[in-house]
Amino acid sequence: MLGDKNAAATIAVKDMNRARTFYEDKLGLKSTGEDSPEVRLYKSGDSVVLVYQSQFGGTNKATSATWGVGSELDPIVRDLQAKGVPFEHYDLPGLTRDGDFHVMGEFKGVWIKDPDGNILHLNNM
Repeated sequence: MLGDKNAAATIAVKDMNRARTFYEDKLGLKSTGEDSPEVRLYKSGDSVVLVYQSQFGGTNKATSATWGVGSELDPIVRDLQAKGVPFEHYDLPGLTRDGDFHVMGEFKGVWIKDPDGNILHLNNM
């Protein structure tokens, strides 16, 4: 039923101005132009990331969105580091840490948080 339909990441934030600065300036996402003061819709590859204002912003304790960036992971991580984006470090079963990267076999990934604490993941898959 939904297997051939597109899906979107939907991320609740408390402060839209702070979120807009992060998602646009730090992550490089571009608005689709279909925005309101409480909602920003960003184009990300062939998908969208919906960021909206909510009193519950940042309360999710799990990953909110994942980007599989393939071989571009290392340069993207260096760019985020240069922009001052801090990386999260987790003790996860089967994964080892190499600097900010979490590694398991061919898998390599990082986690970051937006200003409200929403967890975002980038990996080489």
